[in-house]
Amino acid sequence: MAGDAKTPEPRGQVADAVRGNWVDRRAPTWSRPYLRLSRADRPIGTWLLLLPCWWGLLLGIGETSGFGWQDGWIALGTAAGAWLMRGAGCTWNDITDRKIDAAVERTRSRPLPSGQVSVQQALGWLVGQSLVALVILLTFHPNAILLGFVALAPVAIYPFAKRFTWWPQVFLGIAFNWGALLAYTAHTGHLGWPAVALYLAGISWTLFYDTIYAHQDKEDDALIGVKSTARLFGERTLPWLRGFMILTVVLLTLAIILAFMPARPMLSLVVALGGAWFMGWHMAWQLRLLDTENPDICLKLFRSNRNAGLIPVLFLAVAVLV
Repeated sequence: MAGDAKTPEPRGQVADAVRGNWVDRRAPTWSRPYLRLSRADRPIGTWLLLLPCWWGLLLGIGETSGFGWQDGWIALGTAAGAWLMRGAGCTWNDITDRKIDAAVERTRSRPLPSGQVSVQQALGWLVGQSLVALVILLTFHPNAILLGFVALAPVAIYPFAKRFTWWPQVFLGIAFNWGALLAYTAHTGHLGWPAVALYLAGISWTLFYDTIYAHQDKEDDALIGVKSTARLFGERTLPWLRGFMILTVVLLTLAIILAFMPARPMLSLVVALGGAWFMGWHMAWQLRLLDTENPDICLKLFRSNRNAGLIPVLFLAVAVLV
C-alpha cells in the first residue's frame, strides 16, 4: 500500500546524522557536502565544544563579581566560534582520516570517503571556516587571542592520536575544552587556577562521553588497528567511566569554590555547586542505562551530554545573579 512506503533518505545523508536534520532537508543542495563535513547535521559536537566556553565565562563573572555588555559578546562570539572551529576541526579530521573512514561502516558515508567532495575542496572549506573564526577571536582580550592560537596545536594533533596512543580521548579533551580557558581569560584578562581546574574537569568529562561514543566503532577499530579508550577498557569500561564521573564532579566543584568563595555570598556558592552535583547525577543516570554492546544506546547517551553540560551553565548563570 502507498501508506506503507518509507520516505526515501536524502541523497548523501551520513549514516549517524540526526534524521530529518535541516542540512539534509532544507540546505541548498550544493552546500550539503560542506555542511556535512562541518557536522552541521550532527550538532552535538558544537554543543560539547561550546559548553566549556560558557562555563569559563560564567566562572570568570563569578570570580570578578561583575559583568557587562562585553560578556554578551563573549557568549555570542564563542557560540559562533564553536560552530566554525568544530566545523574546521571536523573537516581536518575527515581529511586525515578519509582512508580509515572508508573502512568503517558508520563513517564510510561521510563526504570525503563517499566522494561528495574532493580533498582540495575540503581544504578550501577548512581555510574559510578558520578565517571567519579568526576574525571573531581578534575581538577578544589579547591574552585570550594568544590562547586561541595555542589551541591550534591540539586540534591539529588529535586526528593522529588514535594511531599512536590508546588514549586519543585525552587529546580530544585537551582540544574540546580549551574554550574554558579562553572564555575565562576573555572576561578576566588573565588565566587563573579556577579556569585550570575547570579545564581539567572538562577533559575528564570528555573521557567519559567519548569513551561511550567510541564503543560504537570498537569492532571496526580493532580490525583496522585504530586505538581508543573503549578498546583499552573493554569489559572494565563501567568502573573507568565511574571514575571519570567522580573526577569531573570533584574538579568542577574545586573550580567553583576557587572562583566563588572569595568574591560571592554563600548562597551564590551553593547554587553554583548545585550545577556540579546535578551534572554528576546526570552522568550517573547515563551509567545506569549504558550498554556498551548496543551502538544505538551508546549514541543516545553520548548525545545526552548536551543536557549534562547545560546543567552547570544554568546553575552558574543563576549563581552570578544572586
